[in-house]
Amino acid sequence: MKLDKCLTSDNINQNLLNIQYAVRGPIVQRAMQIERELEKGVVKPFDRVVRANIGDCHALGQKPITFIRQVLALAACPHLVSSVDVPEDVRQRVKEILGDCTQGSVGAYSPCTGLRIVRSRVAQYLQKRDGVPASPDDIYLGSGASDVIKAVLTMFVEDVDGKPPAVMIPIPQYPLFSGTLSELGLRQADYYLEEEHDWALSVEELERCWREASVDCHVRALVVINPGNPTGQVLTRRNMEQVVRFAYERGLFLLADEVYQENIVSKRFHSFKKVMHEMGAPYSSMELASFVTCSKGWAAECGLRSGFVELVRVELKVSAAFNTARGVMQCPTVLGQCILDCVMKPPSPGEPSYEQFAKEKRLIHQVLTERTETAYKTFNTIPGYSCNPIDGSMFAYPRIEIPSRAQEAAAELGMTPDEFYCLRLLEETGVCVVPGTGFGQLPGTFHFRTTILHPREEFRYMMEAFKRFHHNFLDNYS
Repeated sequence: MKLDKCLTSDNINQNLLNIQYAVRGPIVQRAMQIERELEKGVVKPFDRVVRANIGDCHALGQKPITFIRQVLALAACPHLVSSVDVPEDVRQRVKEILGDCTQGSVGAYSPCTGLRIVRSRVAQYLQKRDGVPASPDDIYLGSGASDVIKAVLTMFVEDVDGKPPAVMIPIPQYPLFSGTLSELGLRQADYYLEEEHDWALSVEELERCWREASVDCHVRALVVINPGNPTGQVLTRRNMEQVVRFAYERGLFLLADEVYQENIVSKRFHSFKKVMHEMGAPYSSMELASFVTCSKGWAAECGLRSGFVELVRVELKVSAAFNTARGVMQCPTVLGQCILDCVMKPPSPGEPSYEQFAKEKRLIHQVLTERTETAYKTFNTIPGYSCNPIDGSMFAYPRIEIPSRAQEAAAELGMTPDEFYCLRLLEETGVCVVPGTGFGQLPGTFHFRTTILHPREEFRYMMEAFKRFHHNFLDNYS
């Protein structure tokens, strides 16, 4: 007798069917197929696929920081301590970390919130950054920021006054947020960033979003991504104060995604925690979750998964429940925690590893600065393209004009115009980017997100490919 499937599309958790994550979506799947076709000798108008869909710095050629990798190697294989090639500050750092590990091994579980020594270093880093007291007890380490973002959002899955919960998120946004909200069954309330004002965050737009969402939902939290992803903007201090006031007046929990703070090239970074503190009462007593990761910035250790959330001024029973929920997950990878320790407390002047560390970090910042400037200038010289200044991030999010004939062709294929554009770009040049549909955009506008940290020659190839393709695209569809 043939048995029916236990799990079907009808009885699976229906929330999972609603998840979309364009960063690894259909365009990327097609790129992988093209790579296999090239391997088989299929003739294309290009000889390779250029992956520009995701901010994986090391995959794009950025070299790992030597100090971090030496600490990782020694922590994983302590017998290397006798090697003459290991600097003394690396030996000392590993001794401190392993001293906080059970039986001195990174293979043992850490506390569910992370090693105490690492959380203490995070608190010291935050206090130095903001000039505001920070406590290790408010720090929860995770397997990247994505892990702890989902953990925090999980706390809002509860109807309030008979209404389903909603969370306000920016448009454009990083689809981790929309995808996680879908998975958790939380309602998504979109507020639009103002592209014509360098992606500023308008309080009037926040009010509109809150008012409309509140008709059917109870809006519980506000997400702000600063520096922006995919937009790359850095909010002004004044704009941040406006956001804080709005969140306070509406009784919203503020979630600050601040993972790109080390990628800023042109402006000063202000954390929401610092802004709240300096605004004074009552704003300095507001609840806040702020997120940082080691997948970005100068460390860029995406694959080793390390990040944290600082969860402050929450009710004692709430933090206890959050702590228990984190315990169910056992602990984040301890090697990832070693990376976070290095990022929170990098080599200092006078230490053996400092000179090489400073040189490597300087080079990474130099490349980031060059790429952002070149991408901004190049996109704004292409007819039909426009791109706001890129203050911080590793992406560009240009706006593109798509002729009506191309929009009609997209509709015939059941695609959005920007998806059609990105697919044609891939098929004709081998450059793989993500359509703006995956991040959200104002209706009637079209964008794509591209990573901009490729090696110099590949980056030049990309920029030339964008120019060449768009001219041909206009010729074909205008």
